Order: sequence, then structure tokens, then C-alpha cells
Amino acid sequence: MTADGAKHLTLEELRLGLPHVLAAPEDGGAVEMLVVRPEEDERATPPTAELSAALGLHGDRWATGEYRDHPDSQITIMNSRLLELVSGDRERWSLAGDNIVADLDLSQANLAPGQKLAAGSAVLEITDTPHNGCKKFSARFGADALRFVNLAEGKELRLRGIYARVLQAGSISVGDRLNKI
Repeated sequence: MTADGAKHLTLEELRLGLPHVLAAPEDGGAVEMLVVRPEEDERATPPTAELSAALGLHGDRWATGEYRDHPDSQITIMNSRLLELVSGDRERWSLAGDNIVADLDLSQANLAPGQKLAAGSAVLEITDTPHNGCKKFSARFGADALRFVNLAEGKELRLRGIYARVLQAGSISVGDRLNKI
């Protein structure tokens, strides 16, 4: 149980929810949430956001923080079905801190490094930088959720999400589709 009363699922409960996560579309998945992190532990969820190679998701602290020199970790994308499973409530989705929450299969088998995705008028490229769960993920969603995403299968399926870089600046909105190109 978290400070805000959310229930953490057990590893077994998470495994039972995996078939629903695995049913996410391989292409054309909908953007369900955009998350801007202006400061540490702050979140905004705008309906539309601008993306650029210089700033990543505009307004996000990536461009001003310690990671700005790492373009391979510019944008984070997380599967909405997994986030729904671990969070218990859509109101808690932004706590994961991922910039784009989408109904899309993020597995290594589906999105290899170098794969390009059109998102609104922007183009992203999947990078090979691993996106692992951390102590904040554990605190927000439970120790078993962290274990679940960091197991060998969880890493292959990229349950914690993926990193991408901006290849073509543009805007993205909730409801847009992420299409492979």
C-alpha cells in the first residue's frame, strides 16, 4: 500500500495480468498520455506537446538536467497496459515519469533499436539504451512491480519502457498513433 492508498500487486497478480499487456498492438498504438517533468517529482499531462532534437519533449527537465548530454535517453515511452496493471489507477500513470504512454508492444522483438516511429508530426528513433526500473518505480508501484519489469522476460518485453530520440521535430497529441516507418 502506498501513501496515497494505492494497492501494490504481488508478483503472481502481475503475472496474471501479463496476457493483457502482451495483447497490445504491434503498430499504430494510440498515445494515451503525455507527461512533462518540469522539475524533480513534478508532472504535467498536456493534451499536446512539442518535440525537438534540442529539447526532447518541450518543458521536460531532460533538456536542462544531467541527461541532456545523452540523446539516446531523450524520450521515454511506456506501455499503457503495463502501467494500468501496476498503477491501479490512471490518475497515477504520470508517476512513472515516462513522456509518452501508449498502447503499443514495446518488446525487443517488435521494436528493434533503430526502428523509427511517426508520432503526430514528429519522428522518433528507438535507441538501444536500456530503461530499467529503479527505487522510485518500486516506491510508487511496489517491490514486486520492480522485480516484474526487471526479470529477464520483463527486460525482453521492455515492460519498464523504452528510450527514443527525436529525429524530426513536431507535435504529438493524446490520441495520435505511433506508426512504424
